Amino acid sequence: MSISLSSHICLFTLLCSSLLVIAVGTDAQFSWHGSRANALFIFGDSIFDAGTNDFINTTTDFQANFFPYGKSFLSYPTGRFSNGRLIPDFIAEFAGLPLILPYLHPEFRFNGGANFASGGGGALVETYEGLVVNLKTQMTQFKKLEKQLKREFGDEEARKIVLEAVYLISSGGNDYLFSTSANSVVFQSHSHEEYVGMVIGNVTTVVKDIHSRGGQKFGFVNMGPLGCVPHTRALAGSSGACFGELNELLKLHNRALPKALEKLADELDGFKYSIFDHFNAGMQRINNPSKFGFKEGKMACCGSGLYRGNYSCGGKRGETDYELCKDPSEYVTFDAFHPSERTHRQFAELMWSGRPPTTGPYNLRALFNLHKQNYIWTFLR
Repeated sequence: MSISLSSHICLFTLLCSSLLVIAVGTDAQFSWHGSRANALFIFGDSIFDAGTNDFINTTTDFQANFFPYGKSFLSYPTGRFSNGRLIPDFIAEFAGLPLILPYLHPEFRFNGGANFASGGGGALVETYEGLVVNLKTQMTQFKKLEKQLKREFGDEEARKIVLEAVYLISSGGNDYLFSTSANSVVFQSHSHEEYVGMVIGNVTTVVKDIHSRGGQKFGFVNMGPLGCVPHTRALAGSSGACFGELNELLKLHNRALPKALEKLADELDGFKYSIFDHFNAGMQRINNPSKFGFKEGKMACCGSGLYRGNYSCGGKRGETDYELCKDPSEYVTFDAFHPSERTHRQFAELMWSGRPPTTGPYNLRALFNLHKQNYIWTFLR
């Protein structure tokens, strides 16, 4: 009897997923029952995806469950688009929580949070439709989890979990990357301002929905410098220039997002938020890597071609040949699009304890440490 390559990959993914569950389960033997920690719920894209796409019907373009992804974390791939841990993993650690499993993981159980983020997912349903979990669907999954919490903990405790939790959201980057493709009919039929308005409008719709269920503390990541990552830089050829048109679109988003959140703060009782300036933090490391402990800012650790900007890391996305650096911690980016674990840690530290203009008006530590009793009155009104 022959076993197909896809079957081998499936079995390997399930084995690694089971090992991850064991690792999470032994993380200081954390138990939500009796815990005074605040939960962490994670929405978004590949910057936050801890393996969601391992458990959906998609292609390897939207998966990272093969070597060398994860090589610096547990020594095997977990579905994270990096060599190791991501921003939410470090935030969970700082908050005294275990690693937060993907909601779609077959062995998922609530133990301090849930990760709904999906690599390639966007705020718009049309972005890579049918291949990823978009933000609207992620919200639907959260609602299902809320019902599970009520069954497991009872209505009062479930409402308290939702009320006191912190919600991390990174959404929009794929909508803007997708806008540069010929398949983006929505982008082609709208002005840049209208398109940005649609993306941010869908994000704020989810925020309002979460708030209507009791959620009040939110952490946002603005658009990173996607026009300057190895993939888009390679498109410019030997000049090494950034993709200016894409960056201008991202900057337009980054100017509009704070205004939208300030408006929500005026409209929604108890709404508190943090925005991390991903764009400028990323550009600083790309342009001055040595200042932040890196050796390389423009070239990826893993990939092929100019700047290793071909999305070929792992050899399972149509191109089998790729190069892999010896030490990913020396690189700002791991593959053609995504940060290395070291970069993720630095970003997480800025989100956790940074100050304006990099992180504000709150940082995540302040949101997690806000006294629970300050929110109870809002829930009881």
